This record gives sequence, C-alpha cells and structure tokens, in this order.
Amino acid sequence: MIELRPFNTLGAANHGWLDAHHHFSFANYHDPARVHWGALRVWNDDKIAPGTGFPTHPHSDMEIITYVRTGAITHRDSMGNEGRTEAGDVQVMSAGTGVRHSEYNLEGTDTTLFQIWIIPDARGGEPSWGARQFPKDDRNGAFVPLASGAADDDDALKIRADARVLGATIRAGESVTYTPRSADRHLYLVPATGKLRIGDVEAYARDGVAITKLASITITALEDSEVVLVDAA
Repeated sequence: MIELRPFNTLGAANHGWLDAHHHFSFANYHDPARVHWGALRVWNDDKIAPGTGFPTHPHSDMEIITYVRTGAITHRDSMGNEGRTEAGDVQVMSAGTGVRHSEYNLEGTDTTLFQIWIIPDARGGEPSWGARQFPKDDRNGAFVPLASGAADDDDALKIRADARVLGATIRAGESVTYTPRSADRHLYLVPATGKLRIGDVEAYARDGVAITKLASITITALEDSEVVLVDAA
C-alpha cells in the first residue's frame, strides 16, 4: 500500500512566529484517519521566524527527532545540555521520565525543520539528548540511518524505539531501493526537496507518503531530491 498525503491536505497553524504543518493529528488539528502510523506519532513541518522559538516546556515518554532543513536551531534543556544543530544535521531527545527544554532560532533568517516523534518501546528511563552532523554527500544515492533503535546502526543517534530515521539524497533520474526487515513495517517518507516517484505515486517536496505491506520500495528522483524516511513498527 502506498498512500500519498499531499502537502496541501496537511493540518496547518500559522502563529506568526511559527508556520506549522502537521502530517498527523497535533494540537488543535485532529483527523481520526491521521493519528499515527505505527509507532510514528508526529511529523511536523515547521518554519520558525528569526529570534523566536519554543519556550521551555516539558515532555515525557517520547523519542523526539529534529531534522533541520534550513538555518539552525539552538537547544537547551533541564539536563544542562545546550547545542546548535544546523541544516542537514539531526538532534535526538529521549524524554524518558521527563525533561524540560527550549528550541530557538537564534539565526538571522527563517529556520525550517521536520520534528518527528516516535513512541518508545517502554515508558520511563533516564532522559537524554544528542546531536550529530550528517554530511549530505555521505548519503548520496543511499539511505543512511540518522537515528535508530537498531543495534547495528552504529553511526546513528540512538533512540529507544523499534524504528529508524533515515536520510538520502537522490540525483534526478537515479533510483534508490529500501528494504525493511518485514513487510508489515510502517514506512513514512517525505521529500524535503525535489520530486519523487514510488510505484505509481508521484510526490513533491513536503508531501507525505505512507507505505506498508510491501517487501521493498524503489524511489526514483524526478528532480534532485533530499529525502527523509521513517521505518517504524
């Protein structure tokens, strides 16, 4: 099954400082058909104005992955962590028993990012935070794990969930095949840039594609594309 979720059908809320689009039910947007996709609970497409951001607020029992598309985001939390994550790079916060954090755009231009929440395998645990650079040249023509609960994804940021967050850059006219470990996995793919074809489905930048019951998928770039994929239980 391959289901296209065009960008213009997503939930949306423009707060001035934050222009947010929701692939799944979030805040005041509720669609009973789009509450989660397996363990994938949230995929927000956010644009944050310069000098603004999310003030300190709490989380618990959630794996929160931030993929920065343009600009940068500055993180501070109640564990004493502080870091700046730039475009193309990733940060992960395992909220565990509870953590408070803020996320601000301290840059002079808009920051755009994907915020992805994944339900952990078990409640509780010590909260943690980490960030990593993932050069786009290293994922040219192949999916590279960015955050993962799989033991053999050694270079990925660790999450406490049966899930993987992967990135790829695909040149126009080239194809990449991804094979989950079983066909009952829940795959959700969003091109950050470009245009793709998966089977008979064409997806533009920031569209969502929900996929399950397939042994593998082949993604063909119709334009140079930057792709983020979640593979979840």
